[in-house]
Amino acid sequence: MMRSLYSGVSGLKVHQTKMDVIGNNISNVNTIGFKSSQVNFSDILYQTSSDATGPNAEARTAGINAKKIGLGASVSSISTITTSGGSQRTDNALDIMIEGNQFFIVDKGGQNYFTKAGDFTIDASGLLCNTGGCKVMGWLPDPNDPSKCVHDRVTDLRIKSEENMYVPPEATEQVYFSGNIDYKDTQLSTDTGKTTTLSFYDKLGQNYMAVLNLKQPADAEAGSFKVSITDILDANRESIFVKKTVDENNNVTYSASEITSFSFGGEEITVGEIDEETGKVTIDGEGIDLKFNPANGKFISVGSDDSAKIIDFTINGGENSPFSDIKCDFSAMTMYASSGSSTFLAQRGSLDGGLGAGKPQGTMTGISVDASGRIYGSYDNGDKKLLAQIAVAQFANPAGLEAVGSSLFAATMNSGTFNGIGEDISVVGGKMNTGVLEMSNVDLSTEFTSIITTQRGFQANSRIITTSDTLLEELINLKR
Repeated sequence: MMRSLYSGVSGLKVHQTKMDVIGNNISNVNTIGFKSSQVNFSDILYQTSSDATGPNAEARTAGINAKKIGLGASVSSISTITTSGGSQRTDNALDIMIEGNQFFIVDKGGQNYFTKAGDFTIDASGLLCNTGGCKVMGWLPDPNDPSKCVHDRVTDLRIKSEENMYVPPEATEQVYFSGNIDYKDTQLSTDTGKTTTLSFYDKLGQNYMAVLNLKQPADAEAGSFKVSITDILDANRESIFVKKTVDENNNVTYSASEITSFSFGGEEITVGEIDEETGKVTIDGEGIDLKFNPANGKFISVGSDDSAKIIDFTINGGENSPFSDIKCDFSAMTMYASSGSSTFLAQRGSLDGGLGAGKPQGTMTGISVDASGRIYGSYDNGDKKLLAQIAVAQFANPAGLEAVGSSLFAATMNSGTFNGIGEDISVVGGKMNTGVLEMSNVDLSTEFTSIITTQRGFQANSRIITTSDTLLEELINLKR
C-alpha cells in the first residue's frame, strides 16, 4: 500500500518538473536566440515478487513470467530542442542570424560560450560584443594578405581600433586619356587650343590638378598634335610653382616655390620667372607629340617613341618629394570625324581596371557583414577594408549543450568539445543573414497542449495518493 503512495509522489514530482520547464519555455517565447527544452520521463526501480521460470517439457509445465511491481517515475532527460526559431527583421547591420546548426562563439569572463542570439553592438573600446557584454570571437586579417583572415585560435574583434578608423592615402600612379580629336576642329589651331585637367594625389593624399593643352601646330603633319602641361595647381587651385607671401599690411607678393621643374613624356621642363605682383608663372615647353593614323583615325603613339602608348609625368619635388611618377596612357584616344568638335578627357587609374588611381585618406563611415561573417569597413574615400571575420562553432550533438542563461550554452562531455579555433560558416554549410535576428523556437501550441497533459498527469497522480490514503484508512478501521 505504501508503494502506491510513493509512486504517486514521484509522479507529482516529475510532472511538476515538466510544468517548470514548460513555464520557462513560455516565459521566453520572445527571447532572442532562446532554445526551448523538452522533458522526458522514465520508469524506475522494480520490486520483484517472483522471478520468471522457463517451460519444463518433462513436467509438462509452461513458463511463467516474472512478477514485478514498479515504484514510480523519474525524469530521464531535459533536452534542448535545437530547431531554428523564426526571423525578425531589424535592418541593423550588426544584428545577425545564423542559417544552419552552428553557434556564435562569445567570451564571458575568459571562458567561451555559444549562442544563437546575434544582437551585437560595439562597445566604447571598439570591441564587437553582444548586448549582455560578452565579447564576440573570430579571426583577424592576415598581416601579409589583408584580403583574408588567419583561421587561428579565436580572439576578440576590436572592430573600431585606431588603425581601422582610417585608411592611408595612396599616390596616383596611373592615368589614362580618352576622347576623340576631329582635325577639322578650329579650336585646335588657336593659341588657346583644347584644354583639359588631370586630377591626381600625392603620397600624403593631397589633391592636385595638372592643366593640359592640346594643339595642332600650323606646320604639323596630318594626324599629328602637341600635348603640353601649362600649370599644376594645388587643392586651393594655386600654382605649386608659386609661393605666396602676405606681409603684416596684407600686401601680397609672389616668388618661386621649391618646385621648379617637371618632366612630361621625357621632356624636362623648367619653370620660368614668376611675376611678383600677379603670381603668373611662365612654363615653356614644346609639348610632346600625339599621333594618329590619318587614313583611319586610330591612335599611333605618344611622345618621342613612335610606338609608345604610355609616357611618364614626374614632378621634381626634391629628396623628400611626396609625388610619385605617373604613367599616362593615351591609347584610348581616336581621331574620327565628329562635326568639327573634339573631346579630350583625363581619368585617374589604369585603362584596364582603374588600378593606381590614388586616393586621399579615408575615414570610416559604416560597417557591413557578409554571408560568411566577414566584417568590412566602408570609408569616405570609397575604400572597403576587411576588418575581421566572425567564427562559429559546430557540435556533433547540439542538444547536449548546457544552457547557462542569457541565451548562452556551454560545451559538455556529450555535446562534443570546442577546438578553440572554430569554423568558417561558409565552409560548413551555413550562412549569416544581417539585419535579422533569430527569435525563440518556442511553439506555443505545443506548450499549451503540454500544459493540459501535464495538468492531467499531475491530477491523476494526486488521486493515487488520496485513494491510497483512503485504502489505508479502511485498513486501520478494521481494528475498532
